[in-house]
Amino acid sequence: MSDLFRDLPLSGRVPRDESQVTGDWRGQLADVVHSAAGILGSLPGGDRDRHARSFLVSAGLARESAADSLTGLSEAVRDGRRRRVRDLSRAVGALLALARDTGSTVSLAPLTSGAVALYRATSAPLAIRAVVGGHTLRSLDDGWEFGHGPVLADTSLRMVAFLCGVSEEPPRRVAPRR
Repeated sequence: MSDLFRDLPLSGRVPRDESQVTGDWRGQLADVVHSAAGILGSLPGGDRDRHARSFLVSAGLARESAADSLTGLSEAVRDGRRRRVRDLSRAVGALLALARDTGSTVSLAPLTSGAVALYRATSAPLAIRAVVGGHTLRSLDDGWEFGHGPVLADTSLRMVAFLCGVSEEPPRRVAPRR
């Protein structure tokens, strides 16, 4: 368990300025909503409305969608109340499902993918936690890893999609070095 906390803010790592550390994820959540707006903007009207409703419900933002567009909602989230990593996790799962359903590609900031992966590794349904439990999860492209035990590695998007239940393909086990 000690490896998990090695690089977290306010931990025992080499001291540096951590005055900006916060538990507020509204900036990252706003970025996720903005990414969804980009995907939806490329769809025809009927599909756009259906997918937008589905995204808002899955992301837990349906009650907040008073804004005229998802871009407006993104700005409202950025300027609004504090958000928890759980809120970010729901929105990332909804974004990944939207991308899968529309055949679009998305990207996530390394901080976002790492935070959601860490959160989901401990709060996902039992079947998903059983797959990743007792392993080190390593992102091959975003430079984060956490846990202990044999390494499961994949791109951050594929790993987060699995942890969010959007994909059924688990990260791959890495052979130990000899």
